[in-house]
Amino acid sequence: MSPSGRDADFLSLSALQHFAYCPRQFALIHIEQQWAENRFTAEGQVLHERVNDGEPEHRGDLHIARSLRLICHSLQVTGVADVVEFHPVDDDTGCQLPGRPGNWQPYPVEYKRGRSKADDWDRIQLCAQAMALEEMLNTAVPEGALFYGKPRRRERVALDAGLRDKTRDLARAARMMLEHGQTPAPEPGPKCDHCSLREICVPDSTSASAYLHRMLD
Repeated sequence: MSPSGRDADFLSLSALQHFAYCPRQFALIHIEQQWAENRFTAEGQVLHERVNDGEPEHRGDLHIARSLRLICHSLQVTGVADVVEFHPVDDDTGCQLPGRPGNWQPYPVEYKRGRSKADDWDRIQLCAQAMALEEMLNTAVPEGALFYGKPRRRERVALDAGLRDKTRDLARAARMMLEHGQTPAPEPGPKCDHCSLREICVPDSTSASAYLHRMLD
């Protein structure tokens, strides 16, 4: 399913993660249409290509869907889930799959380079995927997982009420910023060191002054 008409203006799932990470980064990418690559973005791209290029799989009772297009009208977001696993359930919960008997529990798995983070940037993106699956399949998705490339293991994520409220609030705030078209001022911090837009953002005053001089020359 792909968005059309008014749905084409929905936020992307990746944009929601950008906003959670840094509202200024979100604005530079999605309002000013600026982008730059660095080692971290390149590693992330390679990881996602390896995951998304695979075909759907059946491993015993497990069905694995890749590059699944999602849309969530309540959040007004759309995008592609790296992996959604479907686990068989014995009761009448879950959803049905074409050509597969019984009921199935969706379980989204988002792939990320690096390691687990204390902040909820990645968990919010995963939660939005789960909320999209709930709308599309009319079933609850209480848990998902983040797979991190450095330790090469999963982090289970409980998609609880607190995380869902945070996801809704951030989606609303991101849409408002996009509608107003205003890029916020820099807020320098440790995460700036890993951001590919550091040279564009110029979070410190010395770099900002140099940037303005280059623009005016």
